[in-house]
Amino acid sequence: MTDIELVTRAAHYAATAHRRHRRKDFEATPYINHLTEVAHLLASAGCPAMVISAGYLHDTIEDVDVTYEMLSVDFSVEIADLVQSVTDDRYLPKNVRKQKQVDHAAHASPETAAIKLADKISNLRSITSSPPQGWGRERLMEYVEWSHRVVSQLPAPNSRLLEQYDQVRRALGGGRASSASS
Repeated sequence: MTDIELVTRAAHYAATAHRRHRRKDFEATPYINHLTEVAHLLASAGCPAMVISAGYLHDTIEDVDVTYEMLSVDFSVEIADLVQSVTDDRYLPKNVRKQKQVDHAAHASPETAAIKLADKISNLRSITSSPPQGWGRERLMEYVEWSHRVVSQLPAPNSRLLEQYDQVRRALGGGRASSASS
């Protein structure tokens, strides 16, 4: 399978899996918009097709009825491993899930770090342009600070993605990232 076939297959798979999902913003934006932004950020940062594909798929295990085993068969163990590496256990309390992201970030591979960073960039952009319903400035800033705690633990973030993250975070009033660059 060529790289382009792999990436477009992942895009189709993600679009099908998330076909009924919407973001929690006022516009109820189709969820696939988030996944395509993550994949685009990864591609623009020079990531390989396997990482871009995992970017499309990064929320499938967590949010829809897709398992690690299914991704292993439908794509590869490597892609399934990447998706699993960025998957929260949705059965844990929210505060525990969020702390686990911070704790696990320090051990992230460069590929996992890139997906985490692209996801955070996309989420920050989204809450800036169209915050989830009921989110005021305080809740938004809590998300920005938590996101920064995750990013600041990444051992070797992609420099292009880190620069974009810094820009978005500064625009939200969060200052400069202190991840691997500090």
